[in-house]
Amino acid sequence: MAAPVFTLANQLTMLRMGLAPLLVILVLSQRLRWALVVFVIAGVTDLLDGLIARLGHQQTTLGAMLDPVADKVLLTSAFVALTWTSHLHVAIPVWLTVTTLSRDAIILTGVAIVNLTMGRRVFYPSLLGKLSTVSQLLTVGVVLLLNAFSLAFPWLDALFVVTLALTVGSALHYLFSSSTRKGADRR
Repeated sequence: MAAPVFTLANQLTMLRMGLAPLLVILVLSQRLRWALVVFVIAGVTDLLDGLIARLGHQQTTLGAMLDPVADKVLLTSAFVALTWTSHLHVAIPVWLTVTTLSRDAIILTGVAIVNLTMGRRVFYPSLLGKLSTVSQLLTVGVVLLLNAFSLAFPWLDALFVVTLALTVGSALHYLFSSSTRKGADRR
């Protein structure tokens, strides 16, 4: 008998993807405290889906593919909304959002090219990639918090620069590792 695909862990991942449009709507409608609540809920689902998948033996191929997609949908939506919404107290700089979106496009294109020219390969997330995602999540969370409560944060520019460095570094790492056997597992 085949294992179920639509596990609780996968349902939580789908919920996280579904929260992205709600987050954007709340930011655009200036309901920033609710946007922060939705972002926190999305973060909790991210923690829970991985925990449930591992502890509940619910790890699936679908979940392994959906989880990073859910992260990207949430982060991309949040970055765009928090960059190009005019009523914000603090916005994510355009240069950071463009770099983040470009990184994702470059990685997707690189993976597609490698798979088409060298055969199917599975790319595992690197430590640098995970740190990049964490810094992007932290950036969104801090910007939402600052806007929700009209706060100031003296280290905000430093956070933006660290996020930029990790984003660019992880892109370069993925590109380098995708061209070697070390970074990708041939299947």
